[in-house]
Amino acid sequence: MKITNARRITQVFFWVLFVWFCVVSSIGEKIWQLRGWPVNWFLQLDPLAALGVLLATHTLYWGLLWGAATIILTFFLGRFFCGWICPMGSLQQFVGYLGQRGLPVAAKILRSRYHGAQQIKYWLLLFLLAAASADFFHFLFSGPFHRPGLFVFVFCLLAAMLWIISERSKVKATAFFAGIVAMGMVLYRWSPQTHWLTSSLQIGLLDPLVFIQRAANLVLLPIADAPLRITSAIPRFYQGAGLMGMLFILVLALCVRIPRFYCRFICPLGALFGLLSRWALFRIGKSEDRCKACRQCEAHCEGACAPSRVIRTAECVLCLNCMDRCRHGLMTYAAQSSAAGEQAAPDLKRRHVVTAIAMGLAAAPVMRLNGSLSNHWNPALIRPPGALSEAAFLSRCIKCGQCMRVCPTNVIHPATWQAGVEGFWTPVLNYRIGTSGCQHNCVACSHICPTAALRPLSVDERMGRNQYAAKGALRMGMAFVDHGRCLPWAMDTPCIVCQENCPVSPKAIYTRIEYRTIRDGRHLLQSISGDRMVLAGGGWKFDTLAGGDYFLQWADRPPVAIAGNADRAITLAAMPEKAQWPKPGDSIQVAVRLQKPYVDPHRCIGCGICEHECPVQGRRAIRVSAENESRHAGHRLIIER
Repeated sequence: MKITNARRITQVFFWVLFVWFCVVSSIGEKIWQLRGWPVNWFLQLDPLAALGVLLATHTLYWGLLWGAATIILTFFLGRFFCGWICPMGSLQQFVGYLGQRGLPVAAKILRSRYHGAQQIKYWLLLFLLAAASADFFHFLFSGPFHRPGLFVFVFCLLAAMLWIISERSKVKATAFFAGIVAMGMVLYRWSPQTHWLTSSLQIGLLDPLVFIQRAANLVLLPIADAPLRITSAIPRFYQGAGLMGMLFILVLALCVRIPRFYCRFICPLGALFGLLSRWALFRIGKSEDRCKACRQCEAHCEGACAPSRVIRTAECVLCLNCMDRCRHGLMTYAAQSSAAGEQAAPDLKRRHVVTAIAMGLAAAPVMRLNGSLSNHWNPALIRPPGALSEAAFLSRCIKCGQCMRVCPTNVIHPATWQAGVEGFWTPVLNYRIGTSGCQHNCVACSHICPTAALRPLSVDERMGRNQYAAKGALRMGMAFVDHGRCLPWAMDTPCIVCQENCPVSPKAIYTRIEYRTIRDGRHLLQSISGDRMVLAGGGWKFDTLAGGDYFLQWADRPPVAIAGNADRAITLAAMPEKAQWPKPGDSIQVAVRLQKPYVDPHRCIGCGICEHECPVQGRRAIRVSAENESRHAGHRLIIER
């Protein structure tokens, strides 16, 4: 079997496995639903995500150690992950193949030539890693006294990264490393007083595995499953999904013109593999330097690594098309250098490296100048249960959309501008779009999160039961009644939907009864006969005052319930004693009983069921705000008792 056929079979296998893991990321007991499947495995294979979380949090999560295996294999095999496993790369390669079918060899060579703009992905990699490691110097100089083992590990990792960068940027490793450490010492001494230097994990915006995971979870599967109803009983919707879909389509459309466009120009994970593949034991190259210049290998090269000439090893994605197309058998994959020579691309310039790192270090401080993590926090930003404090949450969330996909009620959505630039596409709760609020017995989102941005919860901990009773229930926010839109408060219309649907026991929403004379509800009594009173005015439609919410009042007597009505005649549910009857000519008021809702801040947990069920369309009359959330002590409205 040809080696390219083996690659295609492998790509199809991992693509089907990726789709399967996306499908089964839904709550249920069926075989195509979540039943212990390792749905985060592709994200855990991603060393860039693991590295970003490590630099931002100074913590290494065991699930992300799969990324170390990917790195080790890269040192042996080169960029095998890009060419054989990555679902994003496989999809691009397939689209690029369709776009090049029928083209002459010269046109294929033109599309597959190397372009200097392919260095952009390395700048993006440096920018993202610098943004994630901005406050690393605090850990670097204080770590030895607290966690010496982790300090040594991360220190060696940073030294290796700087050495790799110095090798590629033509700067002496010792001078580059000494400069970084000296700058770190200055920033470490200055930043604690100014609170300037801080980390921001933005790798998930461009990481290819996160990119396609997000597109599959929030765009492709909702569209495909809408008529099938396999993973969800009703169609699922996500705010901001249109932008994600357009970006995904744009990437694929560019691949029609330039094969593997995203891999070549944007992919920071590919850039990381490109830096590491320089030391790969096995590599693509020529066994002899006697090429006939047919350039068939270049016509089908997926990475634009110029295999017919001095090969750019960092750009080779191991598609192995050159081996398959070479008519003279000169292209090999072996533990030896290419006979025609190798170029240790990319040839990064010193100013490019310094600029990318400096912009990354400044990214978080610039994004936080609006005070979003201080007193100017957005109360509309409601995080899912188990979310860490906002700064810690932003240093862990990779924006993969796994929590949004697994949510059974479809209330977790990607943030747009309510979370600011830094929190773009991170999970927030939107109680209007889903089928209900956040269900009390559900902690699925906290267990599927691959980086513990949502820490794993038990139902007992979330609801404050058993051993967690002293702490109380976990609060995501608190509901507030808008008196200007609430039917009982603003429109004299009976409604207790929010109180009836409040799932907290005892209920967090309670009501206070008030009787209000309706508009044109004052009339003179014309006659009375048993339980039937005829008024001088009225003009109501038949039984519009029935239902138990309308009453008659006269003098200082308690209100009497109305059982039914005609044009001007009203039938009472029960007549008082005859001595308390009104007399013809007395003033009678038709009143409505209003049960006005109030929220108990000690009991409301911000589940949003009241907001979802509120009958007021558009802007709900009761809305949940992040105030009083448990994850931030400064946002609380109550004093714990």
